Amino acid sequence: MSGHSKWATTKHRKAAQDAKRSALFSKLARNITVAAKEGGDPNPENNASLAAAIEKAKGYSLPKDKIKTAIDKAFGSGKDAANYETVVYEGYGPAGIAIYCEALTDNRNRTAADVRSTFTHHGGNLGTSGSVAFQFERKGKVMVPKVIESGEKKVPDKQNATDEDEFMLAVAEAGGADYDDDDDQWIVWTSPTDLMAVKKGLEDQGIETHGAELTMVPTTPTDVSVSDAMKVMRLVDALDELEDLQNVYHTMNITDEIAEALDAAE
Repeated sequence: MSGHSKWATTKHRKAAQDAKRSALFSKLARNITVAAKEGGDPNPENNASLAAAIEKAKGYSLPKDKIKTAIDKAFGSGKDAANYETVVYEGYGPAGIAIYCEALTDNRNRTAADVRSTFTHHGGNLGTSGSVAFQFERKGKVMVPKVIESGEKKVPDKQNATDEDEFMLAVAEAGGADYDDDDDQWIVWTSPTDLMAVKKGLEDQGIETHGAELTMVPTTPTDVSVSDAMKVMRLVDALDELEDLQNVYHTMNITDEIAEALDAAE
């Protein structure tokens, strides 16, 4: 198991999303509605996709009443009915960076036009289906917060501080595939189907978690210059702001130098 990852999601991305909480909540609620409807069951214990959608929403502090409303909407009728469908858009940004977008939309034509326009305006090109998907791998991720004990970063187990060696064993015991050090938290990686089981396995060992979600991870991250990285992130941020887009993934390698430049630009 490894302790670091060059392609781990940077803190600035989550901060950018959190700054637009209303839009983010809307996307999270839509994701829950679709997961509930496609799974055909409002009970997350019987609907793995819904369970993952709820866990992701909880990780961003979506209120319980909004979660319930989103689930109820999946089984409504008339004006309360949910008619979203899942659509994937693929393309390339500046410096040839592959970009993979997941959308939930009730109007394919509108969403496609918005996505194409955004790619074009920011120096990218919208591609065909399958043009970049092969450069990503679907994974589950569980976020585990750290605490500070005696000047060293530790993982809380609710009773005592657990060191990294013990944490590594706990991840293996829970069925996790790997983990990464991501500043103030650990990221535990799982197969898509094992996400909720690994989360429960960690919690059963007394390890606190603060979110779990499915994600797409680049198989071969691409190095770019700082100037090109800024261009890529302007495109990614613009795509993120589109109401119908749920997730935007890219293959750019976020180095420490690039992360500092992005933080300074905020």
